[in-house]
Amino acid sequence: MAMHYMRRVMSPEELKDKYALPNEHKELKVKRDEQISDILTGKSDKFLVIIGPCSADNEDAVCDYISRLAKVQEKVEDKILIVPRIYTNKPRTTGEGYKGIVHQPDPEKAPDISEGIIAMRKMHLRSIAESHLFAADEMLYPENWPYVEDILSYVAVGARSVEDQQHRIVISGFDTPCGMKNPTSGDFSVMLNSCKAGQASHTFLYRSYEVKTDGNPLAHTILRGAVNKHGQSIPNYHYEDLIRLNNMYHEYNLKNPAVIIDTNHSNSNKQYAEQPRIVEEILHSKNISPELNTLVKGIMVESYIVEGRHNIGQHIYGQSITDPCIGWETTEKLLYTIAEKLK
Repeated sequence: MAMHYMRRVMSPEELKDKYALPNEHKELKVKRDEQISDILTGKSDKFLVIIGPCSADNEDAVCDYISRLAKVQEKVEDKILIVPRIYTNKPRTTGEGYKGIVHQPDPEKAPDISEGIIAMRKMHLRSIAESHLFAADEMLYPENWPYVEDILSYVAVGARSVEDQQHRIVISGFDTPCGMKNPTSGDFSVMLNSCKAGQASHTFLYRSYEVKTDGNPLAHTILRGAVNKHGQSIPNYHYEDLIRLNNMYHEYNLKNPAVIIDTNHSNSNKQYAEQPRIVEEILHSKNISPELNTLVKGIMVESYIVEGRHNIGQHIYGQSITDPCIGWETTEKLLYTIAEKLK
């Protein structure tokens, strides 16, 4: 037998009971979720900034970083709504490498998912308590949603998952906004079909139950750039790309047309330091076009305390162990620049 059942993992109900979100924080989450929803539906003209480390590997550093974000949020709250990235599951193209804190609560030790789900939950609860911000994560494993459904305010489906039927239909049962990234091929129709599936009602098998969903009207698109057959990056954040997406949105007749633009990955050709420049171009496109001003709801930025990255075992506090990120000084300046340039 090729699959070995090692041990039973705590159920979502057990985890949420043992590590519960306090009632006062539940009330804060309702307000924050409403603010994000209002942006995506056009009721609010604030700008979403989904920002943080490529991967959340160290609780102290992540919570330190998010507390810094919270102080900036107070100063830009009239223009910007900050959603910190706490990415606890990391997709690995070849299956090799650090897969996130859920797999390895200690990146230098063997996988331990039983401890990983606890470490993930505790990090979120600490971040919420210290910052009153509610985070975004990537929905890499749809069956894991019950572990985090009460603590996440935003979910992204990655470029390699967006064509998967399970991801699409499970998203249709979320109350949380979900961004569907374009696939690595860059095909907008794949991304929009995922939104269409996410916004519809479905009946399917989920965690040993037959379930029926209501559909998620807050399923929307994320542009992250593409890769051609030669492995070269093709950005898709330019004005012409956004106009094309806007036109296609009207053809698909989807609820709440919205796009978030990922400023790293193939949009930056993995040149993390280019992110501030890309943000400025996005804001320019948004400011000169009424259509794009309505469509473009926010950005994603990979950022941490210390710029760049390092290898596991080097122990550089507040620096990424996966993809490189911009550092705090650049991040703080970028957030204030965004607030200044928004009309």
